[in-house]
Amino acid sequence: MGIIGWIILGLLAGVIAKILLPGRDPGGLVGTTVIGIVGAFLGGWISAKFLDKPISKDFFDLATWVSAIGGALVLLILYRIFFGNSRSHR
Repeated sequence: MGIIGWIILGLLAGVIAKILLPGRDPGGLVGTTVIGIVGAFLGGWISAKFLDKPISKDFFDLATWVSAIGGALVLLILYRIFFGNSRSHR
């Protein structure tokens, strides 16, 4: 999967994560894409390191999508734990 594939995967994983966990988070298209891309790497690392299941590099592989969305959810939860109250008084 090339860089464009990772960007598209990240964007879609970030959007799905925000749908599953709605709220006030760093937003916009760029923020969602960054959360998704970093989440994809985080999810892949967790899958390979702790679950002993390295993910495929195929765009349409279910494990790739699950790990990307799971990683993005972890990032959103961590963001809310550390910075959640700072955006609530706008």
